[in-house]
Amino acid sequence: MKKLIALFATTAVASGSAMGAIALSGAASISYDDNGSSAASVTKYDADLTIVGTAGTTTYTTSMDIDGGTDGSASTTINNTDVNVTAATLATTIGPVTISADMYDENDAATVSSTGGLITDSGDNRSISISLDAPIGDATIGLDDSGDVTVTGTFSGVTVSHTMQDGTDTTSGSASIAGMDITLTNDAGATEWTLGTTVAGTAVTLGSDKAVTATFGVTGNTVVVSHTAERAAVTTATSSTKHTTAQKNAYTTVAVSRDLTSGATLSATYNTFDDSLTLKAAVAF
Repeated sequence: MKKLIALFATTAVASGSAMGAIALSGAASISYDDNGSSAASVTKYDADLTIVGTAGTTTYTTSMDIDGGTDGSASTTINNTDVNVTAATLATTIGPVTISADMYDENDAATVSSTGGLITDSGDNRSISISLDAPIGDATIGLDDSGDVTVTGTFSGVTVSHTMQDGTDTTSGSASIAGMDITLTNDAGATEWTLGTTVAGTAVTLGSDKAVTATFGVTGNTVVVSHTAERAAVTTATSSTKHTTAQKNAYTTVAVSRDLTSGATLSATYNTFDDSLTLKAAVAF
């Protein structure tokens, strides 16, 4: 069973002529997974807290894992302590210039997994980014401290973004045409796309990776069926694959969810990959 608690509060403080605001948001959950045929059943815990402080055009954001840094499994542990910082960012805007400082080094605490877990690069991940965002006609051009130039714009209902970088240009586009949502991304020559539409009340999404998702039902009482195609092993990371991954067989999940008048949501998810059933009860406010 999973319980989700979301907290949000805003406090205004004044110092001289400046005005600041602090926003708190958080979530906590407990879930039970029988793990089907793959392993013994397990109960997982998670609690997170995010603090956002704002003064004028300057924002500081920090996120923390406050449940001891474990998802309940023995193989994935990130700094198994009572409070674990997961992000810290300071950003400010001066006219068309945005300065952002990432003050948290993920590699100082991360467990790298080849099966789809947390992936980080080697070295210190702390950085400072300076970007320019200036409109030119119907397009907007941006420049950051790495030398990447990004041009974005919407033309005749089609949104296009192109990032020019050393040898690995990226172009993405999206549009809604005749009731169909289309997205297309080309990253250093590797193309990915998704098509989404609604037929007889069922929302269907098809991806270039052969993944299919269908959602049907009414608001507050839905069924989602998702099929994920087999994933081939990637032994060498490239600009398009980003990191190495292990092979994984195709699988299908069926999730049934229903909202209750009490404000809670009950759901059950079945996964054919390991014949597991996960039961969850959640509440958010």
